[in-house]
Amino acid sequence: MGNFSSTDVNERRRNAIRQIYTSQPQHPPHPSAQPQPRYNADPYAYAASTPYPAQYYQYPRGYYPPQNPVPMQYQAPYDHRGGSYMGNANWGGYPYGAMMHPAPEPVPYIEHQQAVTVKNDVNLKKETLKLAADASNPGKFSVNFTFDANVAGRMTVMFFAKEGEDCKLTPMKENMQPSVTVPFEQGTGQKFQQPPGSGISFFMFEESELLNVGEAGIYPLAVKAEAFPANSNDGSQNTQITLAVFEKENEEYHVRVVKQILWVNGMRYELQEIYGIRNSVNNNNVGTSDAGKDCVICLTEPQDTTVLPCRHMCMCNSCAKVLRCQTNRCPICRQSIERLLEIKVNNSTNE
Repeated sequence: MGNFSSTDVNERRRNAIRQIYTSQPQHPPHPSAQPQPRYNADPYAYAASTPYPAQYYQYPRGYYPPQNPVPMQYQAPYDHRGGSYMGNANWGGYPYGAMMHPAPEPVPYIEHQQAVTVKNDVNLKKETLKLAADASNPGKFSVNFTFDANVAGRMTVMFFAKEGEDCKLTPMKENMQPSVTVPFEQGTGQKFQQPPGSGISFFMFEESELLNVGEAGIYPLAVKAEAFPANSNDGSQNTQITLAVFEKENEEYHVRVVKQILWVNGMRYELQEIYGIRNSVNNNNVGTSDAGKDCVICLTEPQDTTVLPCRHMCMCNSCAKVLRCQTNRCPICRQSIERLLEIKVNNSTNE
């Protein structure tokens, strides 16, 4: 056996270590990984502008590039109800950033008109139209009401009448229930009572005919008030027609006015009640309290503009001109506005 020196032993150890290292595969230097950013919990989901990058890169094992969220450029609002975005039913996230809302719809054009004054020489107060039992003829009921007349004229009561051209009324059951015509003089607050024996007998007609307007436009009750101005050279007349139906309550019949028509100088007008106009008419008759007469918007100017079709007289003309450019809702009932009608009320006693 040979003797080994310490130098040979050290050399053998170095060779063995060199062989161990040379047998291991050599790896390329690892790129320096950048620190990943920390994100807080976010309730929104993010989506890139394209689903995948245009080119693909292969990275060494164990290295992943940072995934930075890219906000999506929204072109339409997100539909929260269906969970879809821009027609994509697979999209289930929520929008990121400011969402574009559709532009508000423009306020529709509202026509602002001024009322035309029409002189009515005779007026039947529809709230006074009632039925009264005929004492001399049991089973019959006569028509009573209160009216005002600037000139003399005549009053005609018809049953089951139909309106024709130029506001001409035609009784459809004249043989069963004849019409009655009574002259009247000039005066206000006059009481009209149908002559005895000329009233209506309800048992002669079917209940459906009395309570409803007929299919051909036949009204169970019609009152025609004709005024004959003395200074009219052409024989023209002003006529007011009141059309009504009957109502039955507790086995008793009552009158309900359906419409009132005014025929003046060859023009037909259908009368509509305006809510709030009495406050303006009675402006000078009320004491220190001005509640209900001022515009509901500015609270300073008197009411002179009516909202149609709800017929609320609640604004002054200045506020109405501003309101028609901002909204189409009535300040009182929030119903849609179709037209604004400016009415100048004259409180003088001369007219």
